[in-house]
Amino acid sequence: MTQIRISEAAALTGVSDDTVRRWIDQGRLTASLDSSNRQVVSGVELAQLAVANADDQLDHLDAGAGHRSARNHFTGLVTRVLSDQVMSQVELQCGPFRVVSLISTEAVRELSLEPGSVATAVVKATNVTLEARS
Repeated sequence: MTQIRISEAAALTGVSDDTVRRWIDQGRLTASLDSSNRQVVSGVELAQLAVANADDQLDHLDAGAGHRSARNHFTGLVTRVLSDQVMSQVELQCGPFRVVSLISTEAVRELSLEPGSVATAVVKATNVTLEARS
């Protein structure tokens, strides 16, 4: 299971480190300690919370934030993977944005994409490719 440090969880959800700590204190996320004694949260729990918070975040966006070049990178949490033998649909929650990519099931396995893992959607023209962190 993917474990994500507090600072990275904050960056992935578009909030401050303190907000993530408040979510832990409020019981919205469960924290544990990694091998270096740093606080981490479950990638799966964070993905679920990111989806739940997406509508609230959209209300606070800058009106011009959606105007970007064709070569964009959106890092976020994998929230859903639907696979058959050949193709897979991978859904990411990138801050308040939901990004969906259709890629081969072989690529899903090679990148170890699963709910709670961190990936980056690279958008160029009408294609979306994914990069997984190792």
